[in-house]
Amino acid sequence: MSILETLAFLTSLIGVILGVLGPRVTWPWWIAGSCLYAVLFFQSAYYASAALQFIFIAGGIWGWFGWGPNGAKPKKSATKERLLLLVALLGSSLLLWPVLTNIGAASSAIESFGFVGSVIAQLLMVWQRYEAWPLWFVVDAAYTYQYFKGELYLTGVLYTIFTAIAIWGWIRWGKESTASNKKV
Repeated sequence: MSILETLAFLTSLIGVILGVLGPRVTWPWWIAGSCLYAVLFFQSAYYASAALQFIFIAGGIWGWFGWGPNGAKPKKSATKERLLLLVALLGSSLLLWPVLTNIGAASSAIESFGFVGSVIAQLLMVWQRYEAWPLWFVVDAAYTYQYFKGELYLTGVLYTIFTAIAIWGWIRWGKESTASNKKV
């Protein structure tokens, strides 16, 4: 456990907790944690996870402007959108897997699924979609295994916490999106 991993842990935890609550201030925390984790993951040969942090940084900037000063207003996606996202997740994960294997990534199968799933979940967060949280749940559970296996124990604990937070977000954003649909 390094100072880098500890700082990345703390800033990322704060950012994700704030993400469930929906204030705009979640995004600077998200960006700071992503910057720190980009370095840590690159050092650990989790190349897709390291690259993913730059997508999270861009998503954090987009989210800052997209959520506006009043924060998130969750809504649910249409069934057709959900199916399209599922096909994109599975297809893109299968295409990325051999690429990661060829460059010597530490955990190709989980990293390919985690990378693509995280990109989609990040987009859903920026778009304020309820479906971000069930997807985060699955992605975070997979990453929990990967990081414990790779001996990034504090990060493994963080992703265990993220998995629990995803359940909280799933419930909270589900209620908020149902309430906002009734107002329309």
